[in-house]
Order: sequence, then C-alpha cells, then structure tokens
Amino acid sequence: MMPEGMSRRLPSVAILLLAAGKASRMGEGGPHKLLATFDGVPLVRRMAEQACATASPVIVVTGHRQAEIDTALAGLGVETVYNPNHATGMASSIIAGFDADTVGDTDGVLIMLADMPGITAADLSALIAAFRVAAGEVVVRAVSDGKRGNPVILPRSLRAAVLGLRGDIGARSVLEHCGLPIIDVEIGAAALLDVDTPEAVIAAGGVLKD
Repeated sequence: MMPEGMSRRLPSVAILLLAAGKASRMGEGGPHKLLATFDGVPLVRRMAEQACATASPVIVVTGHRQAEIDTALAGLGVETVYNPNHATGMASSIIAGFDADTVGDTDGVLIMLADMPGITAADLSALIAAFRVAAGEVVVRAVSDGKRGNPVILPRSLRAAVLGLRGDIGARSVLEHCGLPIIDVEIGAAALLDVDTPEAVIAAGGVLKD
C-alpha cells in the first residue's frame, strides 16, 4: 500500500516515428509518400503532430530525402535522428531511434510508422493508457478486428532484443519471442492502413507531390 499523499508514477512512454524508408513501391524516382499532402499537410508532419499531441519525447527517424522530411517537420517539438543505414531496412531505423538519448530513461517506446494516415492522437492515447494500466510490463499492440497491426509499444526490458534486430523487419520477431503478455487494443481499420503505393495514397485521400 502506498503512503498517504503519494501517487504511483505512471510509466513514461516515448514515441518513435519511423520516416526513413525509401518507399520503393512508389516507383523508381517517383513521389515520396511521406511528402504527399492530406488536407494540405505533408503526411510525415501530420503523423508527427498526432504523436506530439499524445506524448513526449517524440523522436523521428529520417533517412531517404532527409532534407525534405526535416523541412516538413519544421517548428514541431520533435527530435530528429538521421539513420545513415536506412537502406538496409526498418530494423536499422528502430535501432537508431532506441539509441536516442531521450529514449534511454523511458519505460516504454511506442513505435509508429509514418505512412499510416488513419492513426490519430486518440489511438495513440488508447495504446499508452493500456501500457500504463499494466504498469509498463507488457507489450501493447494495435489491432483491427483482431488482426495484428501497428503501432506497438515495447517495454524497456526488450531493449537488448530490439538492438539485435537486423534487415528489413520490424519488431514482430521481438514480440513473438519476448515471453511477455501482449495486450491487443482495438483501434479499427487505421491499424492496418498504410500507403505504400501511389494508388494507396490517393485512395486514402492524399495528394501526391514530387
């Protein structure tokens, strides 16, 4: 029982926004999906705004077309981390984010992809709330009708496993072998909606830019 007048500290959560990929499915030399605009706002900025409205710190990992991504993020209270190895795949970007100084002391890291325009601050808040209710000793995963999706929250105890990731894979292998409870949070279709092709960007309401 906690002493009177004291309150339990809520587990802290950093948000890691992955925005480094080459977006090869957009076509060689084609438009960058993260610079496509939704309601006049570049997608990468839109996603960073949702993150900033939810938690702090927010770390954005950049790589491909770094200068343009940085420009799109100008004025937001985010930390940007450049991943020089972004061409090797998603694992290197996750590692780059986990290595950020501001991530080190947080109890959990919410990993979100910058190409998922349906994700809202309310969705992120629901995931973080589930993590905190469980005292930060779980994995939290967004689902749509029970289907595994993104974002996910990993507790600090999985840091070593994350740093061992290699190649063009996300955190799924860490989840599958971590041995921790996994809490699924239903957020609807947004958990599965990403925009990997020009057609997908347009279907989701985006406007392509060069």
